[in-house]
Amino acid sequence: MTAVAGSTVDVLDVDRIRQDFPILQRTVRDGRPLVYLDSGATSQKPRAVLDAERAFYETANAGVHRGAHQLAEEATEAYEQARARIAAFVGAHADDLVFTKNATESLNLVAYACSNATAKAAIAPGSVDPRFVLRPGDSIVVTEMEHHANLVPWQEVCAKTGATLRWIPLTDDGRLDLTELDRLVDDTTRVVSIVHQSNLLGTVNPVAAIMARAHAVGALGVVDACQSVPHMPVDVASLDADLIAWSGHKMLGPTGIGVLWGRTEVLDAMPPFLTGGSMIETVRMEGSTFAAPPKRFEAGTPMVAQAVGLAAAATYLDDLGMAAVAAHEHRLTGYVLERLAVLPGVRVVGPTSNVDRGSAVSFAVDGIHPHDVGQFLDDRGVAVRVGHHCAWPTCRRFEVPATTRMSPYVYNNEADIDAAVEAIVGAQEFFGVA
Repeated sequence: MTAVAGSTVDVLDVDRIRQDFPILQRTVRDGRPLVYLDSGATSQKPRAVLDAERAFYETANAGVHRGAHQLAEEATEAYEQARARIAAFVGAHADDLVFTKNATESLNLVAYACSNATAKAAIAPGSVDPRFVLRPGDSIVVTEMEHHANLVPWQEVCAKTGATLRWIPLTDDGRLDLTELDRLVDDTTRVVSIVHQSNLLGTVNPVAAIMARAHAVGALGVVDACQSVPHMPVDVASLDADLIAWSGHKMLGPTGIGVLWGRTEVLDAMPPFLTGGSMIETVRMEGSTFAAPPKRFEAGTPMVAQAVGLAAAATYLDDLGMAAVAAHEHRLTGYVLERLAVLPGVRVVGPTSNVDRGSAVSFAVDGIHPHDVGQFLDDRGVAVRVGHHCAWPTCRRFEVPATTRMSPYVYNNEADIDAAVEAIVGAQEFFGVA
């Protein structure tokens, strides 16, 4: 067992969990034990995931959906069972789950659906669902804390269609300033696309309330859930969004696979992004028709082994219990904030209270560039993230060139945080800013 009974939810047995992750047994930098605190970028993989992916290649590897031999049948069954398993993880129906190569592609899929629909509507009015058509005078609303993957695609859509990009600003403590929400999301708004939990600030946003405002004006609601699905119980229906994207590699799964969930009627109406094999209904030289979702959005040979591995990750997390995962991270986040709060010259960039907050904790150290902080920690065996975390406008909002970020997960404990804090203090002494 990887959890022990607690008063309200199971408490994670971190020592036992760590045994499931081979990479955490290695050493780095002159034999130092690895302290991995960079799960916000990518999580490590348990043996169950590695074994599932390997077993697929060893026993059932074949092209899916089109072969007539036994291996093809078994591969297809494994792929569709994985879809159903991952859908169950977020309370969804399997046919509403689209596999992509990552969350960035998932969000681009939605953005390109809008620009493709707009281009087609200009040639053949009435040929596409008007919800996806954008024109000058329309607006798209994001937030000032978006990852570039949920900002740049919408900038490009606006450049192609003449729509205007708006954004919800941030308060000084790293939360959304919703005082002008009704002005920003108005009758011109066609899309509202927001992050559930910020990868830089750690802020957990009131997604359902913002989606309600989007729907009140007839806009599509899109959510980037990369930092929430792996870390807390998420039921897609409760977010009240139309489309939700997340990635596999941040939730103990393989790289090379992402997910886009959509409401059935939204996916049914949405035009494709990539075209080619597998996603068609009929093809003639004069033109083609497309398959029903999710196949419509899965052109070419899909990532079958990765889907099987991601299904194993979903099972692993469900076995831990997502309530227990969230409680564990909440405790660790509080501990990080407490330890950093007493360090002179260290400023947390984002909420300093452990309320509506996730485990990604970014900070700046006076007198030391974040890259130097990260390098010093790496020399001590502590792996953290440095840079603008693909959220450059957020860094500009808080007047920092970059930050250092700790992002613990299920295999971390207070000792890992202590090692990181000791290394920060060491960096201050080394650079003479203590």
